[in-house]
Amino acid sequence: MFSKQEAQQLKKEFWTAFGKSFPRKWLLYDTKVKDMAFKFSADNKKAEVSLDIEMKDEIFRNAYYEKIWSLEDILKDFIGDFQKDEFYTLENGKVISRIWVEMHGVSVFNRNTWQEIFEFFVDKMDGFERFYYEYEDFIKDI
Repeated sequence: MFSKQEAQQLKKEFWTAFGKSFPRKWLLYDTKVKDMAFKFSADNKKAEVSLDIEMKDEIFRNAYYEKIWSLEDILKDFIGDFQKDEFYTLENGKVISRIWVEMHGVSVFNRNTWQEIFEFFVDKMDGFERFYYEYEDFIKDI
């Protein structure tokens, strides 16, 4: 096991290595829709790429979620199989809508899996971005 400080340092090295390995500007928070963002995450068991719809107003959050969900088969063509949860609860208790893909059996704490995670991130986020740019006008028309 790692101390808290060692774990933080390893996470920092992980994200730095990812940025250096794949230096590009990702869409992430620049969706032009307030409280809707693409995210990378990795922990000691898995890696995820997600689209988080975080509006406080449940009606708007649901409207964006339903728009994207109406394109389910098209999204699958871009990113493969994915999971979705209209009422996903974050660790802090906040309820959001989330669409995500995940890879198990990898760890931010195992340098031997970093390249596998990086390639997963690039492949899936690229698919999410291409999907979003292709259908952005439809998605944003709420």
